[in-house]
Amino acid sequence: MAISYKDSGVDVTRGYKAVELMKKHVKSTYDANVIGDLGSFGGFYSIAGEKMEEPVLVAGTDGVGTKLKYAFLLQKHDTIGIDAVAMCVNDIVCQGAKPLFFLDYYACGRLYPEAEADVVKGIADGCRQAGCALIGGETAEMPGFYPDGEYDLAGFAVGIVDKKKVINGKDIKPGDVLIGLKSTGVHSNGYSLVRKLFGDSDKAALEAYDEELGATAAEVLLKPTRIYVKSILTLIEKVQVKGIAHITGGGFIENIPRILPENVSAEIDKNSYEVPPVFKVMQKRAGITDEQIYNTFNMGIGMIVCVDPKDVDATMESLKATGEDVVVIGKAVAGDKKVILK
Repeated sequence: MAISYKDSGVDVTRGYKAVELMKKHVKSTYDANVIGDLGSFGGFYSIAGEKMEEPVLVAGTDGVGTKLKYAFLLQKHDTIGIDAVAMCVNDIVCQGAKPLFFLDYYACGRLYPEAEADVVKGIADGCRQAGCALIGGETAEMPGFYPDGEYDLAGFAVGIVDKKKVINGKDIKPGDVLIGLKSTGVHSNGYSLVRKLFGDSDKAALEAYDEELGATAAEVLLKPTRIYVKSILTLIEKVQVKGIAHITGGGFIENIPRILPENVSAEIDKNSYEVPPVFKVMQKRAGITDEQIYNTFNMGIGMIVCVDPKDVDATMESLKATGEDVVVIGKAVAGDKKVILK
């Protein structure tokens, strides 16, 4: 008896349906630089219009991690794609690069076209927020490899910057000011610990109102990562930004030193802003120190920019005008590339 590909668990017609459902979302991200159409073997993007002396491409790739568990349990797939885009474009804009295009990788045990279309809708939403085009991706249906109803999601972004305008932190010196751009919550890091503290199997409990959180855990934990791209690109045209840190895995402790030169540390005033309830709840439940939680989560600050003291007012004004909630959270001090929590 013949055994077909469908008999082995892969039905290509589901893939065709998924492409049809996602096509309008993908095309909503296209700009004049996109060449070709969905379904080609490769995605084309023209950079002929970029007016730069020495254009440099900046690439970044990342995934959503175990935050996906909440999307599966709560059957909400339309925002998780924003996280995939955010984790990549927020990284490359730290170098002063403008994101050009994005590609995604979606892998599952059994393809459910409607669920994948919802995921791609979120990816398209994220791309529009970042001002980049979704020019390609991969859907991998792998029966027996992923459990039915679950999937993995990752992405890859490419941006461009004039080499003379690359932001790398080399000019940061003691006295420079650190300004925090507030996050929308946990974003997409630390979810292995989040799941230990909130659970990831009781849908009713997650959807129940939590007095400490001031919302349901479901609402808080699936809130998509904020995309800072347009605000940062606007800012760097107005002031000299010396360094930008995306506060992802490793929190303040790991990410801020990545932009510091030798002999410079960062002093952070923990009382300069109100830490969102979710982080206070998690610290209490986990019984961990400030050092530990600031080394795991963003603590309500998704991105940090470093500027000269004379540029603080202009920086705050620009970021507020582009919709950011910002606060001066610290300063650069003499030291050995450490973060000092005060």
